[in-house]
Amino acid sequence: MSVIEAIVLGLIQGLTEFLPVSSSGHLEIGHALFGLDGGENLKFDLLLHGATVLSTIVVFWKDIIGLIAGIFKFRWDDNNKFVAKLIISAIPVAIAGFLFEEEIENMFSGNLIFIGAMLLITAILLSIANYAKKGIREIGFWDALLIGIAQMIAVTPGISRSGATIATGMIIGNDKTNLAKFSFLMVIIPIVGANFLKILSGDFSAGSSSVGLIPMIAGFVTAFIMGLLACKWMINIVRKGKLIYFAIYCAAIGLIAIFAA
Repeated sequence: MSVIEAIVLGLIQGLTEFLPVSSSGHLEIGHALFGLDGGENLKFDLLLHGATVLSTIVVFWKDIIGLIAGIFKFRWDDNNKFVAKLIISAIPVAIAGFLFEEEIENMFSGNLIFIGAMLLITAILLSIANYAKKGIREIGFWDALLIGIAQMIAVTPGISRSGATIATGMIIGNDKTNLAKFSFLMVIIPIVGANFLKILSGDFSAGSSSVGLIPMIAGFVTAFIMGLLACKWMINIVRKGKLIYFAIYCAAIGLIAIFAA
């Protein structure tokens, strides 16, 4: 992988991670266009996801510090209930990662027809959420589990993680004002955990990957910077509820991917 290719993929990841258009699907399309090796793609993609998680931490650093500080008050208050909901939401994807790691990795094979079909599913989900009745409920524990299941399903390339989680919350009647924040914070636990395990296994060392250290750094920095911009943008978009435009976009890209395969 060249530095230019790494930067382009970092741009794709940073711009699409927080938008409901499936960053994994776009990365797979990018890999196919560049003719990159599938085995190394997943490691590099996980690194890019780590970069956008870091941008999430930067955007919500005050909230995160407040949540962590609240834990040590040892009270069953709104703060610790919110933390508990975040943990609950991470359980489904953690289980899927441990039990079906190989099956999940096999989905990242550059199959444009499959990716296009999943993008069409994302488009349908976003369309349903866009016209769903406006919700007023706070996110409950069962809601957190359902949203977590949506995140688990969204490990499939082409299914948008932010789109699936936010749309699920809107469909079940949650207040969309808090959905974006919850959706972005809930990804921190599984992605940080996955990156930590990869670091321990040595998968991110320069010698263990054909990607190379410089492209890895270039992609990471690019994804982080663009992630900062996209995260703030997506928060405003969710509050305004204009998901239909992203549904149209996903449908168009999905069809293009299918017919280009």
